[in-house]
Amino acid sequence: MELSAVLIPAPEGGCVAFNPETGTTTQGESIEEALANLREATELYLEEFPVKVVGRALLTSFQLPERA
Repeated sequence: MELSAVLIPAPEGGCVAFNPETGTTTQGESIEEALANLREATELYLEEFPVKVVGRALLTSFQLPERA
């Protein structure tokens, strides 16, 4: 099963990892650690709450107008 991961730098260092298909979130000191933790957390979540994944999330960006 292929799932999405969103990685966001954490203010205290390391990064936060989020899986949008299940809502699982975790963190790690490195990208590799955050992904490993997310994989484990998502596997545990899916054992308890199986879901049918219908597709991967699409990550994009948008801009807001500058405020004066």
